[in-house]
Amino acid sequence: MTEVRQERGLFTLAELAPPQLAGLTARSVELFHDGGAHERPLDGWAVGMLFTQTSTRTRTAFTVGALRLGAAPIAYGPADLQLNTGESVGDTGRVLGSMLDALVARTAGPLDELRELSRHGRLPVVNAMTAQEHPSQGVCDLATLALTFGDLSGIRVLYVGEGNNTAVALAHALATVPGARATFATPAGYGLPDAELQAARQRAESTGAAVEQIHTLEPAPREVDVLYTTRWQTTGTRKPDPGWREDFRPFHVGEELLDRWPRASFMHDLPAHRGDEVAARVLDGPRSLAWTQAAMKLSSAMAVLEWTAAAP
Repeated sequence: MTEVRQERGLFTLAELAPPQLAGLTARSVELFHDGGAHERPLDGWAVGMLFTQTSTRTRTAFTVGALRLGAAPIAYGPADLQLNTGESVGDTGRVLGSMLDALVARTAGPLDELRELSRHGRLPVVNAMTAQEHPSQGVCDLATLALTFGDLSGIRVLYVGEGNNTAVALAHALATVPGARATFATPAGYGLPDAELQAARQRAESTGAAVEQIHTLEPAPREVDVLYTTRWQTTGTRKPDPGWREDFRPFHVGEELLDRWPRASFMHDLPAHRGDEVAARVLDGPRSLAWTQAAMKLSSAMAVLEWTAAAP
């Protein structure tokens, strides 16, 4: 009889129960206040860091986080593994699993590749971004919101821009927050994938949250606590329409747009292209949480690694 191997790790926030995500959020905030509030749970671990796409914050956060938790990180770039010469994902996972204790991976491929690595390697894998979702960013975003607002019940977030992997993670994250209102204002043709949007909406029904998508800013909510955007050109992807910038211009976050919500904070997952998706005065202004988000990447990465180590 063929043995069924189960994948382990963090692949999508849609798979985390609300208490699990709330726990990761709270732990991220705790580590943000005190980065030494741990007992080196990864002492003696070898953690692979497979990044086939560019990364500043996420790669640094997981590498430093692994070191602080006692692990030895091992870096793999886009040309380092025999995957590039035709070795299968399954064989790669089996080999890595015989030597590593965990793998953090950012690829441009499908999420199922990470699941396959985990199954064949029998090791936990952390999705540090795939084309489908950026779950560790979602943990970071919830933690930044919790740090800023405290209790997140009823939080109102307006996301403006492409329905990309960051938006997917944010939708799944906010769907677990009681009474949250998440509105995604995306250019027509650049919205969240239908399956992801429906999954987030379905989960929101059980928590009293609401997740909606609009394609112009006219029907945006009258009151929001946070205005969130991300860069228009998502890492590792190209847009098929050569005139796509014209579709995105109405979603530029300048001072005039932000002033529609005088009490709202601003969030951006970075990197930013000042003048495209956001004005410099907004990104660097007093209402911006972008740099707090960037700093939170480390403590949220540590929380995810701790959680991975404790998982059965």
